[in-house]
Amino acid sequence: MKISVLGAGAWGTALAISLAPRHQVTLWARDAMQVIAMQSSRSNQRYLPEIPFPQSLQLTPDFDAALADAALLIVAVPVFSLRGVLQRIATLPVATPVIWLCKGFEAQTSQLPHQIVAETLPPNFSRAVLSGPSFAQEVARGLPTALTLASNDIEFAQRTAQALHHSRLRIYSSDDVAGVEVGGAIKNVLAIAAGISDGLRLGFNARAALLTRGLAEMTRLGLQLGGKAETLGGLSGAGDLILTCTGDLSRNRQVGMLLAQKRELTNILSELGHVAEGVYTAREVHQIALRESVDMPICEAVYRVLYEQLAADEAAESLLSRQPSNEFL
Repeated sequence: MKISVLGAGAWGTALAISLAPRHQVTLWARDAMQVIAMQSSRSNQRYLPEIPFPQSLQLTPDFDAALADAALLIVAVPVFSLRGVLQRIATLPVATPVIWLCKGFEAQTSQLPHQIVAETLPPNFSRAVLSGPSFAQEVARGLPTALTLASNDIEFAQRTAQALHHSRLRIYSSDDVAGVEVGGAIKNVLAIAAGISDGLRLGFNARAALLTRGLAEMTRLGLQLGGKAETLGGLSGAGDLILTCTGDLSRNRQVGMLLAQKRELTNILSELGHVAEGVYTAREVHQIALRESVDMPICEAVYRVLYEQLAADEAAESLLSRQPSNEFL
């Protein structure tokens, strides 16, 4: 299959590397100088240093060339860039199927990616979201990973999952787009909370409690936004939550750990050098939870640390001081 991956960040590059031995893959980057550097080194030294590209992987800064004759487009840009890329895809004379990888809510609109897609792509474009517990570095190195591909067109999801699936990249199909996207968004906010807990040295018991209660928050909002409970307990919900809250490669967890050290957020983000989606998602989740009257105390505490200058240790103490209640209410 001829596949174009649009976006040469860590995740887009990793997926291109993983698929290139089995498909005709082109990786597009907006920055022509980045493409020249990748062509010279046959690697993405900025995001995935020292991981070589397969010889078959093609690179281009030309957006139209990347789209030409592609049988599948994989959009690997952050959620804030999704709408602009989709608007360019929408002008194609042929309705090429589209998969997106981004996680989070769009600023200002608080829309999930599939809602942005619905507004920008004509209905004849097949579409799906690919999400799940996946560090880009491990995917690029060929370590085993399992993901969920969700589409309202389950036949498209099943057919495409089968085409992309291989022994090191196991892809399962689903028809629960909203559930997959909510899980992928909320886990980043909860990973900041987990980083704060670890940074404050609150212990493994606290981390386990945080993940479990965080999953309850994720599920409450996911159900409210149209997702299914089983999806939120699966790969793109609980699975992604566990990975992002415990793995040392998690950028969002790193943000939380540095906040626990009383570092300034602007300095943390500057030093990180990569997008930490949970920082921006926390703001949108705060607004959505208020709008939908969904109780999300952990996400609310993260929002207050990020945007209301609440100290990380005070946020932790506020959660620990909450009155006990029925676990499943």
